[in-house]
Amino acid sequence: MDLTSPCCSPPNSLLVDLASKPSIELPSTAEDFLGWLAVEKGRSPNTLAAYRRDLEASARTLADVGVSLEEASTEDLERLLLVFTQEGWARSSLARLASTLRGFFRFAVDEGSLAVDPTADLGARRTSVALPKALSEEQIARLLDSLTGVDALSLRDRAIIEVLYATGARVSEVIGLNLGDVDRSDGLLLLRGKGNRERVVPLGSFADTAIERWLRSDGRASMIPAQWKSRSDEGALFLSNRGGRLSRQSVFALLNRRAKVVGLETVMSPHVLRHSCATHLLAHGADIRIVQELLGHRSIATTQRYTKVDPTHLRQAVLTSHPRGRPMTSGT
Repeated sequence: MDLTSPCCSPPNSLLVDLASKPSIELPSTAEDFLGWLAVEKGRSPNTLAAYRRDLEASARTLADVGVSLEEASTEDLERLLLVFTQEGWARSSLARLASTLRGFFRFAVDEGSLAVDPTADLGARRTSVALPKALSEEQIARLLDSLTGVDALSLRDRAIIEVLYATGARVSEVIGLNLGDVDRSDGLLLLRGKGNRERVVPLGSFADTAIERWLRSDGRASMIPAQWKSRSDEGALFLSNRGGRLSRQSVFALLNRRAKVVGLETVMSPHVLRHSCATHLLAHGADIRIVQELLGHRSIATTQRYTKVDPTHLRQAVLTSHPRGRPMTSGT
């Protein structure tokens, strides 16, 4: 576990879709904090629900990388806020989250549950934190070209990575995919994003082919267990080697394993593939509102943060497209 590794997009960067996730059990100190807010401070039910969601999101994301909420250091919390910034949380939501964390840890210290308040040195969050650097098209090709295996796990991993890059989907959206969400006749995919909002996105020929190969008898069918543990597992598009629905941790692990083969493990995460998808679309002339729709962003401002244009590409576009951008010729 290391939430503090110095990297633009940490491998542990986790995608949080609160509406689609089950509740996580909060530590007793957090429950006491919420009770104190209700009784002593008279906070409204809506406010308490927002505080609970913030604490659950924090606890769940930290737990995914082996840290409990009460064990979190200042660096852990800085990285946590960076993760949510990268995932497009609104400025107001980030401010509320920081306030929730400060309130919780101050309460824990006052009550004697903790000796040190890790939020004491937590800097004011800047929502313009650098996003992960998009991979080059050559790096993406190198990764995908390395996925040549024909065993079930290789077919699955190839399909997942192709889908992540082709659609810009969040990891939570990919692991939530069901067989019925794939429309191969039209090459479309139904994604369920934040707030359980649905959107239909095109697969592209490479992702469509990768899914088709995964769905053959030597792919998904060979990983079906003797007995399903749940109906959710039975309908899952992507299965684990135990025959259950994949977890976010499993996707991070498989992506890290595949990226390591081509020397990209230190810069790779599902979010990097999402960012690369958007950046490459814009570089090839896609309208930013189309990219907004593809990524499932409510605000165009969020899409703009995800899709910083390469200065070299921007300069070339001005030189070739602007009426007064071309170099002057002699005699002009």
